[in-house]
Amino acid sequence: MKYQIIPVTPFEQNCSLLWCEQTKRGAVVDPGGDVSRILRAVEANGVQLEKILVTHGHIDHAGAVAELAARLSLPIEGPQCEDKFWIDGMPAQSKMFGFPNVRAFTPDRWLEQGDSVSFGNVEMDVLHCPGHTPGHVVFFDKRGRLAVVGDVLFQGSIGRTDFPKGDFDTLISSIRHRLWPLGNDVAFIPGHGPMSTFGAERRSNPFCGD
Repeated sequence: MKYQIIPVTPFEQNCSLLWCEQTKRGAVVDPGGDVSRILRAVEANGVQLEKILVTHGHIDHAGAVAELAARLSLPIEGPQCEDKFWIDGMPAQSKMFGFPNVRAFTPDRWLEQGDSVSFGNVEMDVLHCPGHTPGHVVFFDKRGRLAVVGDVLFQGSIGRTDFPKGDFDTLISSIRHRLWPLGNDVAFIPGHGPMSTFGAERRSNPFCGD
């Protein structure tokens, strides 16, 4: 699997374009905004989009999901259904943060722990990792040793837990019991900022390290 990180929105959210090297078929993870920028990356890499994947329902991650899905007739997969209240409140989030014309959406498929998502010849495991939001999911490419973790974990930090239905202890448990067992060698794309590895965060992250 190949990938390109596309920073979008004033929050510099890491939207990810993922694709299968053999088939050039792919998915966009967390299109929070700046659809034209996302589509330029899709075209530049010659990718045929199959679906949209969503880690959680915050506007910087999901603000352009409805627009992109409508423009390209793409199915939406994720997050887990506990984030429905965030997605339903997308228009209210847009007023709060100054995002124009953001619409709510209903995923074609809500995801659960143990599910998988696929595009081309790539299959990714789904891990339900609540704490930042109650329905947050992570996508893991076992063969490529790469995880797309949204706002669960960052280089040197973790996701905020002061939003509605956020919980610090739940987030730490998600990281330690769902992410760390995947292996120290796993690289991850966070929702914001630079990439890191689980091993590096276990050694040095002040919030969740060993």
